[in-house]
Amino acid sequence: MSPCQILHPANLSNEDVAAWRAIAAAEPAFASPLLGPDFARAVGAVRPDARVAIWRRNGEAVGFLPHHLKSGGLARPIAAPLSDYHALVSREPMSAGDILAEAGLGALRFTGLIDPHGVFDSAVRNRLTAYVITLEQGADAYLEALRAQSPKRFKNYRRLQSKISRELGALTLTAPDTDRHAFDQLIAWKREQLQRTGAHDFLAPTWTRTLMETLFATAEADFSGLMITLRVDGRVVAGHFGVRLGDVYHPWIASTDPEMGAYSVGQLFLLQAIEAMPGLGLRTYDLGPGHDHYKAPYALSRREIGEGTALAAGAAGWRSRLGEGAWRLAGAGCGPLAGQVRRRFETISDVELTLSGKMRGMATAVAARARRTGAEIEG
Repeated sequence: MSPCQILHPANLSNEDVAAWRAIAAAEPAFASPLLGPDFARAVGAVRPDARVAIWRRNGEAVGFLPHHLKSGGLARPIAAPLSDYHALVSREPMSAGDILAEAGLGALRFTGLIDPHGVFDSAVRNRLTAYVITLEQGADAYLEALRAQSPKRFKNYRRLQSKISRELGALTLTAPDTDRHAFDQLIAWKREQLQRTGAHDFLAPTWTRTLMETLFATAEADFSGLMITLRVDGRVVAGHFGVRLGDVYHPWIASTDPEMGAYSVGQLFLLQAIEAMPGLGLRTYDLGPGHDHYKAPYALSRREIGEGTALAAGAAGWRSRLGEGAWRLAGAGCGPLAGQVRRRFETISDVELTLSGKMRGMATAVAARARRTGAEIEG
């Protein structure tokens, strides 16, 4: 195999883009808007530190790894933590240690790895579950399968729909919704939720806002942003915003009006969104990992993703191994809290591109932890 080439996504040739798309299209596991060249180029437009490693055989591109290079030779998935899925998009199995060394990377830390060829199997520490809505026989058949699975839940949904219609007004779904005011409202609700729960505000940095705003403005393209909203008497009460590629949709933002909590509008939204999928040309509504209680009742399909750290072969890998070992040793014996602190630190490091942003993020994290500790003591 010829040496690895490293490019900014903006410098991908038309031939490389076509090869990347062809490799992704040939492997069902890579069927996600987050795993193709369009997403890499969209991130590259707002992140000068975006990179794509390309491996070639006989002049033909056979593997692509989009990433950001951090200090100490550590690579992180491109656009993390927005990249719920990430992958080495390749035609065939490769040696994880060798390819990382060829790319000049000491290590790759991943949290949502898609790896159909098992390239990074030995590096996976945890297996996580992601939730997927896939229409095999249409929306009606899918909704009927959900009803059969939980008739009591659907009876409650009908009661809530009747209650909203009776007390507040008609429920309507707008799909797609191109209303900028509605988009701003979903973002505002999500940021309020992040602040309320003490999570890091990944929407604060300029690059994440610009990326989403740019995608929102490209609603007509095959790769584009997509917003779907639920309204009551014309007022937005819930919605999703994310990115789509062809018939696959991956929402990033799931927001609801805090004043509508008693009506479970987020649950009602998903039911209507499933019903609207055929009209939107969607076959897959990929909810991703996390928030199991919200997603699991609607997703009849699951996919397994990996979390861990892969090390390069040779000296670069040994240096990264020492750093990784020290990082783990620092949390040894501290229980789940150590893992939470580590994940929070990694999120801040991924999202915040300036020292001041990182410092604000850590200060906010410490304050949020202190509030939770105080509440636990009082409780």
